[in-house]
Amino acid sequence: MTRDTSHSTHTATDDDRNRNIKIYVNGDIVHRDEAKVSVYDSGFMLGDGMWEGMRLYDGTWAFFDEHMDRFFNSCKSVSLDVGMDKAGIAEAMRKTAEANGMTTDVHCRLMLTRGVKTKPFQHPGLSQSGPTLVIIMEHSKPVEALQSKGIRLATVPQVRGLPMAQDAKYNSHSKLNCVIACLQAEQAGADEALMLDPYGFVNTTNACNFFIVRRGEVWTSTGDYCMNGVTRQKVIDLCRTNDIPVFEKNYSLYEAYGANEAFLTGTFGAQTPVAAIDGKPIGSDERPMTKRIQTLYKALIKEEVSR
Repeated sequence: MTRDTSHSTHTATDDDRNRNIKIYVNGDIVHRDEAKVSVYDSGFMLGDGMWEGMRLYDGTWAFFDEHMDRFFNSCKSVSLDVGMDKAGIAEAMRKTAEANGMTTDVHCRLMLTRGVKTKPFQHPGLSQSGPTLVIIMEHSKPVEALQSKGIRLATVPQVRGLPMAQDAKYNSHSKLNCVIACLQAEQAGADEALMLDPYGFVNTTNACNFFIVRRGEVWTSTGDYCMNGVTRQKVIDLCRTNDIPVFEKNYSLYEAYGANEAFLTGTFGAQTPVAAIDGKPIGSDERPMTKRIQTLYKALIKEEVSR
């Protein structure tokens, strides 16, 4: 596969305003150049933390409750004390957006770690000063090429593993598994990695959830070994309420290569078309099902904002 100009599902248009954004760090809102955490922080030292990505549309954080349900569930599962409730998170995000004069086309990365450790070792009990909460907001819009060119995927040897290893449902700071997959895809000349599950079925990409369209049906993985994506679930729900056949099932690369269309889902890019898998073109530029789902999703966002 020959490599040319690369992009990812998180490629955004340049915005000079991001050079002077203000970032929330444990209650303080400071210029990005002054936003710092300790080298003893458990997130930096061990990847011990959870995060969420959210988008601001016309003053509303889309699907905030669903994101918070996932975030608090993840933190509870690893005995990570958030230090505030959902209303407290919402207020911290409001203050950060206000400090930046942000109202729409904004992406937020909310990050919580177990906090500063007393010694540079693994045991969670060494984090004794309370959690570290950081909120980064950027002016951010996906580049148009994501829709016109689509994403090139390469199947990689790195898999999303079994839940008893590291459950893929955790949106954790420990993303090395996905970073390795992304590196493997880049080395194969692709934009992102298509990752299989432990049994060889098509699963997810290193950054997003993955869907294919075959003969008018929308397929995605069982969900057992991938991030329980908020946008993924919204697409499944939209299909069900609009009489589009949708299936969460095991399927192989054979079905993926022969798909009429394929697309990725994620908070940043919503639905991003896939142009090729392992050098094999997927469908044509028409992508009628992908475009229909994109239209339905935009209407859902409009409904969410108008509440």
